[in-house]
Amino acid sequence: MKTFHPLACALVAAGIALAAPAQAQAQDTAPARVTDADGQVRLTRVTPEYWRVTLHNPPFNIFGPGTTPQLNKVVTAIETDPQVKVVVFESDVPGFFMTHYDFAPPLTETTGMAVGRTGLPPLPDMLVRLSKAPVVSIAELRGRTTGVGSELSLACDMRFASREKAMLSQFEIGAGFVPGGGPSARLPRLMGRGRALEVLMTGTYFDADLAERYGYVNRALPDAQLDPFVDAMARRIAGFPKQTIADIKRLVDASSLPADAQLGKEWQTFLDSVQRPAAQARIGELMKAGLQSNVELESHLDVHTGKLPPTD
Repeated sequence: MKTFHPLACALVAAGIALAAPAQAQAQDTAPARVTDADGQVRLTRVTPEYWRVTLHNPPFNIFGPGTTPQLNKVVTAIETDPQVKVVVFESDVPGFFMTHYDFAPPLTETTGMAVGRTGLPPLPDMLVRLSKAPVVSIAELRGRTTGVGSELSLACDMRFASREKAMLSQFEIGAGFVPGGGPSARLPRLMGRGRALEVLMTGTYFDADLAERYGYVNRALPDAQLDPFVDAMARRIAGFPKQTIADIKRLVDASSLPADAQLGKEWQTFLDSVQRPAAQARIGELMKAGLQSNVELESHLDVHTGKLPPTD
């Protein structure tokens, strides 16, 4: 059977689906992109204080080496812009918020990346920086949100989900390895130990109503109400003083965010776990079954990982 590089397997657990930019409201709020118009991570300044980030990599919003520098540019802009106060992450790919890593590019494009500003590898580095930025971040969730997609949403300050269309999971255990983008550290803080273990140990999808009940998301809303609700909240927050927003976030972060070292340990455990023969075998079976090419498999990863032969 073909052997997959440990990092590639690990990053399968961390997919990112990117959403569509909002329309500018006036001439002085015309869209300004951090990436080019064909980018997978598209930033639109709705107003100087209110931004939207659209994840766009159809058909499945798979996250790959080319996405990493684009997301890094956006996170850097969020951290450093003196005016932005709130940013909404969304996807414009039907059925998917964000899924898993792209196996097609040469793996050297991933393994050759330098550590980020925090000293962590690129993905956990960007997620840590997003959580600590002096800006309110909101994930607007439609479609499958698993692996990196779940991890990106957990790194945001708030999560709101479409009742009809959002499904959330950390599927990694089904493929035989450990999540690496922070859910083992973040989920217990949101929903308690037992519920976090239910998410992480089963690898099954949670619909929006159950995700709301468990604390995985702030609220589940009817799909028709999701956009106006998130937009109204973002505009309200954008009207408050930036220093006050930054102060409140700093105080809440101090009692709620995991330590960087804990996230670094999770990433290393992830890398170790994907090198195990069982993980290699399960990933190989998923690839043969149509991972990255079959929409039914991509939409029901929990079902397909449950059909794999048992491994020790």
